Amino acid sequence: MSSSLRFDRGHTDDLMAFLMSAPSPYHAVASAAARLEKAGFRQVEETAAWDGTSGGKYVLRGGAIVAWYVPEGAGAHTPFRIVGAHTDSPNLRVKPLPDTGAYGWRQVAVEVYGGTLLNTWLDRDLGLAGRISLNDGTHRLVDIDRPLLRVPQLAVHLDRSANPDGLKLDRQKHMQPIWGLGDVEEGDLIRFVAGEAGVDAEDITGWDLMTHPVEAPSYLGRDRELVAGPRMDNLLSVHAATAALAAVAGQPDSEIPYIPVLAAFDHEENGSQSDTGADGPLLGTVLERSVFARGGTYEDRARAFAGTVCLSSDTGHAIHPNYAERHDPTHHPVVNGGPILKVNVNMRYATDGSGRAVFAAACEKAGVPWQTFVSNNAMPCGTTIGPITAARHGIQTVDIGVAILSMHSARELCGADDPHLLATALASFLAG
Repeated sequence: MSSSLRFDRGHTDDLMAFLMSAPSPYHAVASAAARLEKAGFRQVEETAAWDGTSGGKYVLRGGAIVAWYVPEGAGAHTPFRIVGAHTDSPNLRVKPLPDTGAYGWRQVAVEVYGGTLLNTWLDRDLGLAGRISLNDGTHRLVDIDRPLLRVPQLAVHLDRSANPDGLKLDRQKHMQPIWGLGDVEEGDLIRFVAGEAGVDAEDITGWDLMTHPVEAPSYLGRDRELVAGPRMDNLLSVHAATAALAAVAGQPDSEIPYIPVLAAFDHEENGSQSDTGADGPLLGTVLERSVFARGGTYEDRARAFAGTVCLSSDTGHAIHPNYAERHDPTHHPVVNGGPILKVNVNMRYATDGSGRAVFAAACEKAGVPWQTFVSNNAMPCGTTIGPITAARHGIQTVDIGVAILSMHSARELCGADDPHLLATALASFLAG
């Protein structure tokens, strides 16, 4: 493998910038859209009539984005090549009545979102980000990217059992962050957010706000061969897929036999059941409307879907040197070893032998190494959007990703080579 493929510092630097630009799913899709706009894509509204013109287009809905490129001369029955990912990450999210506190401490009432590693959010400087809804029906993005909140851990002197017996956290009592001193005042937090956003508090009718660590991503290790940062699960895949789609859209149309698609969904971490989740109709609706806008019939739609393949890209587990017994004894994915193919015969992952061949061919064409992940038989296997996508839309789906450590931590760890290797493999797949 060439050294240029082995470690593209520019791509990894750009990933870290993307992570910082995306403290919430709403910011993630806005950042992805801005990158696609630079590549010539244009936004289409779901409420508008669509035309069948060629070129790059995208739809935004909440924390989800679906983008696609129609090459000149594509038929109504041309199959799609899809990369699926998700924009959300486990964190602490602000409740509808956020103002709380006790004993002279002002706190923010939060709810735990997703399968968060709670201890990683303790004693960490947190910002606040998300979106606010205004009374005119519009939304405004908010990013307070400075130390604002903190979930303080109980001193070991007051919990002597914490080290020998393990830390035990109550999700309701122990995870409410502090953000100041004084009496609790109703409406205080939203007034503060309104000031930061430059709007009147009276104009805010709703909010989707969440905490995020303010520490920037960084290279790590003797040779800087690792990257530590927040929300790699799964913004690493969103970033790679965005870069891959933009790269393919820059090729001559005659060299693109499929319609390449990016589908980045929200709410994967809590089951994908929402209008912006993979279990909703968003992807299918966009694909169908693309077929019909190009003059296609239901028969064309059926032919296009029958020839479509989706790579569901989500992070997976690298072999952990301190817990090797938790992994399958014959499958040991390593960081900087290239993307992983996820397999589970009980269909917690959607990969089968046919899908394996598609993924292997894309990696071989790109000169990218790849690995295989399966769970230890004695451990429950996780899942992601792959099986949902396959079952809901009837399209062949393959689960892949990048091997990382500390998944669902406030700060995760990956190899510095792997993001570029994934993006290269995804571009090869999308290009056919």
